[in-house]
Amino acid sequence: MSSRSGALRYYVLSRLLLAPLMIWTIATLVFLLMRATPGDPVDALLGERAPDSAKDALRERLGLDVPVWVQYLRYLGDLLRLDLGTSLATQGQSVWEIIQTHFPATLELTVLSMLVSVTVGILIGSLAASKPNTALDAGGRLFGIITYAVPMYWFGMLLQLLFAVNLRWFPLGSRFPLQVDPPVGPTGLYLVDSLLTGRIDAFFTSLYYLILPSLTLGLLLSGIFERIVRINLKQTLRSDYVEAARARGIPERRIVFVHALKNALIPVITVLGLTIASLLGGAILTEVTFNWPGLANRLYEAIENRDYPVVQGIMVFFGVIVAFASILIDILNAWVDPRIRY
Repeated sequence: MSSRSGALRYYVLSRLLLAPLMIWTIATLVFLLMRATPGDPVDALLGERAPDSAKDALRERLGLDVPVWVQYLRYLGDLLRLDLGTSLATQGQSVWEIIQTHFPATLELTVLSMLVSVTVGILIGSLAASKPNTALDAGGRLFGIITYAVPMYWFGMLLQLLFAVNLRWFPLGSRFPLQVDPPVGPTGLYLVDSLLTGRIDAFFTSLYYLILPSLTLGLLLSGIFERIVRINLKQTLRSDYVEAARARGIPERRIVFVHALKNALIPVITVLGLTIASLLGGAILTEVTFNWPGLANRLYEAIENRDYPVVQGIMVFFGVIVAFASILIDILNAWVDPRIRY
């Protein structure tokens, strides 16, 4: 047991040491890609018809008049000091302020979408695996294929048209009613702050505004978990200990959902870490489609405006989240499954 604990500590330490390398790679790629794309941020700020003198003055003030390699070294130096810079479009607002303002909305959307995807995926995958070679099994396969193939933006617009425009069941374009003061608290998460301040009505209002975008993102990602659960549960149900449980007369429902499902869920924990990156990527399309005031939507606006510091800062921030989330998932996976060795 001690040797396994030592091996796990060595693995975690090696991953922690590799995390800065991954973050540096992400930061470098974003820096180079932003400067390789056509367009000039000065033109985006002042317009193409602005005088050349005004453009040169702004370019010098923003530090864009020096060679790219000098900009890169300055950029790395700022990262080492945890300085993500200041927005070019909204001058005076730091990238950290933008992250602090918009990330809570993205975090709420991501967490609720993850709950939807895991719950729906495990439920459909379990039902499909418990009835092999039936219409239920075929329906589970079809569900996995459709959720993988359907474009995120198209599905989001379809749900908006059906449930928000035609049926008027859900609101659009905001995180909270404009005529009502949102809950104010230390976290910036409306669901949490509403509970901390005792505003139960605000909690359900925030949840109401979250339902449609989180369903869009969660349902499309649930196919990943459905396929994993269905395949692994089918294999588990053919194992010897399951046959022994059937021979003892244990009900099939108890065998599937109590004994076999526990072992089939081990790969799901591993996929959770990989799904975080998919959630952040899908959050961009979902937030833009629903005009959700999150950090991913702010990243999209920064890309359109060629706001170098904001794009670079948000991408590095997301990279740090993915890096350390994957390490946390690996530790959790090793804790759940004692057979894992590193």
